[in-house]
Amino acid sequence: MKGVFSAPGDYVHFKSQVPLHKISIASKLWRYYDFGPKDVPPLICLPGTAQTAEVYYKQIMLLSMKGYRVISVDIPHVWNHQEWIQSFEKFLDAIDVHHVHLYGTSLGGFLAQLFAQYRPRRVKSLILSNSFLETRSFSAKMPWAPVVGWAPSFLLKRYILTGIRDGPHEPFIADSVDFVVSQVETLSREDLASRLTLTVDSASVGPLLLSDQFITIMDTNDYGAIPQQLKDQLSEKYPGARRAYLKTGGDFPFLSRPDEVNLHLQLHLRRVGVEASPDFVQGSSRDGSVGVGGPSKKVDKSDDSDDHLEDDRDSPSLPPIYQLPPSSDIVDFHLSLDDPPEGDRDSPSPPSICKLPPSSDIMDFRQSLDDPQEDGRDSSGPPCKDQLPPSSDIVGSHHSLDSEVNDGNDIDEPPKDDGELPVPLVNDRFRHIQIMWILMIWIKNH
Repeated sequence: MKGVFSAPGDYVHFKSQVPLHKISIASKLWRYYDFGPKDVPPLICLPGTAQTAEVYYKQIMLLSMKGYRVISVDIPHVWNHQEWIQSFEKFLDAIDVHHVHLYGTSLGGFLAQLFAQYRPRRVKSLILSNSFLETRSFSAKMPWAPVVGWAPSFLLKRYILTGIRDGPHEPFIADSVDFVVSQVETLSREDLASRLTLTVDSASVGPLLLSDQFITIMDTNDYGAIPQQLKDQLSEKYPGARRAYLKTGGDFPFLSRPDEVNLHLQLHLRRVGVEASPDFVQGSSRDGSVGVGGPSKKVDKSDDSDDHLEDDRDSPSLPPIYQLPPSSDIVDFHLSLDDPPEGDRDSPSPPSICKLPPSSDIMDFRQSLDDPQEDGRDSSGPPCKDQLPPSSDIVGSHHSLDSEVNDGNDIDEPPKDDGELPVPLVNDRFRHIQIMWILMIWIKNH
């Protein structure tokens, strides 16, 4: 394995939530994880030669969230199969478990079948994954099998790791291999020697009293350390067993394909009559963690809502450019445009460039153009920049200018008007009359 192995995040979460139990029974030390409701018959997971109790952490976390009880154990230091059967039975008695459903992979599946053969009343169902029926083929491949108990640790680890296929893997299979290899490094020499002894010690599975309908065989179709011939023998022994095949997954599908494996485990447990505990599922917390060995306290929704309010108060506010004024100010400003005389509101007004003069001033200005006598303005001087002369003065000046040019005399009094020009005509000729009026003033002054 290249580089330094980094534990997956979900495994770190598992270690923080599920405690590791250790119990010594007749000089045998048992390491195990027990998680889930105590009133549900447990599913006990038995690991293979190169595996530990930690390799089933994905099954422990997910199935416990579904309301099932899962127990994952380490194989203790036992040196023959009869010692394994007796030691495992004492372990079940110590944790007060009488009827079990066994899930074994590789060597764990072989040991599960042996226990079901010699203790048929305690085993209710079997789930076998990449397992086998006899050990003769393994002992034939290990010429130094008689002295395996005295072999050094590095030799035992090397032999176990060479059984794991090396080469390019799919990412999820490569991660499962890295995790198992990291677990092998934690095993002592006695752990490795006892497991290899159980693998090469001559033994085979006899007839079981357990019906085939309570057995599920789950294998992968890509490759594995267990020869296909041994897998076929297992299928032939239990013709009525339920088949669950995974397209890929390698030697450790419980790590590389946890969702599919967990689904098949749930289907098996339901088929054999194991009902999940709904109270334990409801007791799970919002972050997905659950209480150890039973349901946790329910979450108080009222407290939860208060926490959300406090979080909202502490959250950073938006910049001013994204903030809108209160709705009351918008309504007041809208009303002030429609009906300004009503109320003395303090609502903000639009900028001065957008202000319009009152409608009364506009009407007075228009009337002043049509009726200069009522306006009372003096028309003797030139108009200012923003003020226009009365229409009568403009028209009279225009006539006087024509009379002066034709008669050649000074103008003493304005000529009589035959009548006022209509207002539309004044408006249409507004700019032309203004220019003529300015020109007339300039001629009179010069």
